[in-house]
Amino acid sequence: MEQFWLNLKYALLGLFQGLTEPIPVSSSGHLIIAQNLFGLHIEGLSFEVLVNFASLLAVLLIYREDIIRLGKNSWAYLIRREEAARSDFMFIVYLVLATIPAGVVGFLFNDMISETFKGMTTVGVTLLLTGVALWLIRNLRGRKSDAQLKAKDALLIGLAQAVALIPGISRSGATIVAALGLGLKQSTALRFSFLMYIPISIGGMILETKELVRDPELASRALPYTLAFIFSFVATYYALRWFMGIMERGNLKYFSWYCFAAGTLVLIFLT
Repeated sequence: MEQFWLNLKYALLGLFQGLTEPIPVSSSGHLIIAQNLFGLHIEGLSFEVLVNFASLLAVLLIYREDIIRLGKNSWAYLIRREEAARSDFMFIVYLVLATIPAGVVGFLFNDMISETFKGMTTVGVTLLLTGVALWLIRNLRGRKSDAQLKAKDALLIGLAQAVALIPGISRSGATIVAALGLGLKQSTALRFSFLMYIPISIGGMILETKELVRDPELASRALPYTLAFIFSFVATYYALRWFMGIMERGNLKYFSWYCFAAGTLVLIFLT
């Protein structure tokens, strides 16, 4: 019976990760909240990297056509100098540029960030900050398309992603807020945000592979980890599909309200 409850808790952790990864409410913050509520203390980042990898696979599945198109057109521009393919090539260049800030910060300060900002007080405060940011851009309707992205836009969105390494700051929320604030269309902001997620997630997986393999609980918790992975993948897929529709209608204010409520409850009852 004890094993059953452990499996259920890990499955729910994967579900929370999957549901909150695509939407602007901070998946890392919700994992910390869920672990606190379930009485779990998971050492290191191997579990978080594992469920994030499941979310990555869901994102790759949803954006597979965009990824294939970007790859083909970039090749066409580089090899055959097809001018019509230049905007897709530059989109990839800007994705790489936007990945650099979070990559550098994560590589140099990941352990410090995870140790310093892991408390419930941090999560409560940063959820409130996420709510404020979402509220400020709730009515923005940008006009910049993929072809109108600039290096400055990419770097600023990348800096927002670096800030989101702090638990409770939503990665998708921070990058979408930055993108909309810079005048990008909602569709472009969403696409750029989640295509940015791909290299940063792969990088995190590579950096933490040794820790995952050496995790002393990996063998004994193979089934709970597997359940968390599956639930994270499925939940991310459907949550992202749902969020794409939300972005089209511009209803980000509801996520702002949620962050205000969640942050307040965390500060009152869990700190």
